[in-house]
Amino acid sequence: MTLAPDPMTSAATFVGMPAFPVAARAALADSQLRHNLEHATHTIRDKRARVVAEVDDWEELRTRGAALKDATLADLETHLVTLEERLTAAGATVHWARDAEEACRVVADVARSHGLDEVVKVKSMATAEIGLNEALAAEGIAAWETDLAELIVQLGDDLPSHILVPAIHRNRSEIRQIFLDKMAGAGRPAPDDLSQEPAELAGAARLHLREKFLRAKMAVSGANFAVAETGTLVVVESEGNGRMCLTLPDVLVSVVGIEKVVPTFEDLDVFLRLLPRSSTGERMNPYTSTWTGVSPGDGPQELHVVLLDNGRTRALADEVGRQALRCIRCSACLNVCPVYERTGGHAYGSVYPGPIGAILNPLMKGVGVDEQTDSLPYASSLCGACYEVCPVKIDIPSVLVDLRAQVVDAHRGGRPSVEAVAMKGAGATFGSSRRLRLAERFTGIGTRVAGRLGLASAWSGARDLPTAPAESFRAWWKRTGGTGTGTSSGTGPTDEARR
Repeated sequence: MTLAPDPMTSAATFVGMPAFPVAARAALADSQLRHNLEHATHTIRDKRARVVAEVDDWEELRTRGAALKDATLADLETHLVTLEERLTAAGATVHWARDAEEACRVVADVARSHGLDEVVKVKSMATAEIGLNEALAAEGIAAWETDLAELIVQLGDDLPSHILVPAIHRNRSEIRQIFLDKMAGAGRPAPDDLSQEPAELAGAARLHLREKFLRAKMAVSGANFAVAETGTLVVVESEGNGRMCLTLPDVLVSVVGIEKVVPTFEDLDVFLRLLPRSSTGERMNPYTSTWTGVSPGDGPQELHVVLLDNGRTRALADEVGRQALRCIRCSACLNVCPVYERTGGHAYGSVYPGPIGAILNPLMKGVGVDEQTDSLPYASSLCGACYEVCPVKIDIPSVLVDLRAQVVDAHRGGRPSVEAVAMKGAGATFGSSRRLRLAERFTGIGTRVAGRLGLASAWSGARDLPTAPAESFRAWWKRTGGTGTGTSSGTGPTDEARR
């Protein structure tokens, strides 16, 4: 039997991933991946459409959610200071982390201070973003994922490919094989007669995880929301593993992005109505866990909250892109995106895939830094489906276009790209009627030569190279005067045609 990858030595990482076009090309060649993605995304988005249609004021609710997020971000410092004060008053220890390194150091220091060599985790995008599992492994601390999909990814030495369903690229047969091959190396083995029925797969995971829940002394979570007025953290989930992690261990560390703050419980109500319908297609989520500091004799008796920046203030400074910080991580945009449906999440090279990842990653990291990040704003057809389903009305297509301009500006100067040379040549050609007439004359010959010699392979590899017309528009106009009769009267088009 093959042993599971040790969480302290697992090599799966997004670091060094190729640019999106290269990764996407490889993904498109995987027919099984495309089948898995098509089935899963269509199922989730159809469920969402049904439950959203039940809400008469859905568009008003979306507008309200967007307005609440914008108002909070406009006065973020005030709300964060209030949150810190309330958390501290309730017995929590608050840490501020400027980047991933600082956040990981806090979590590792807490674990080491208790002499621990393992922690259990609630599904958290923030901890995946900062590479917490890898950082803890370097300190000799195993981080066990307890969300079913995250467990599948971890046991398979894989990478998450979806915000809500990290193992969406796997089918039931593949999951069964992972459990049979890898569970024993990480704890309780899967039953030998395990089938690929969902109930049996979930049962095997439940038994495997139960021993980890019961022996864990420390848990790590994120938070979907943080209520400033009370210092309350909120996690919504569907499996109950979060509830186990948030109540059984003695120590809890929550890593929370600074954009997750909401001013009041009244504001929280709006998002608890938007999130489940947009994410899992449910009217309400099965488990909503809230905790405010430390309660003597009930739940963890030591609470640490890490307020994480890691590029969020950079995104906040972008006047067009700051709306991305409204995101409540529902993944609705992924499920309707034609690009994501065909390439999957790994092609984006980040824990944030799909349309929202195509803007979040460049906004938080900055453009002009690496080829992979710079490729993401172009990973879109700009169809607008993502904006139509976003529960907080993030205009992703507009942000993508703005980021494309930023990528171009970041690479001005130095050796020009082939595209830049082509665009400059086109500008010079269109800027002169004489040069344009000359270009029209040789267009037919040029396209035929380019096609035969493969000079346009970068274009024609994914689309047809258009054939130049036998006659240019200028030549046609000169010959016909715009009448289409084949003869020119010399007077040009009629007044009616001009209109």
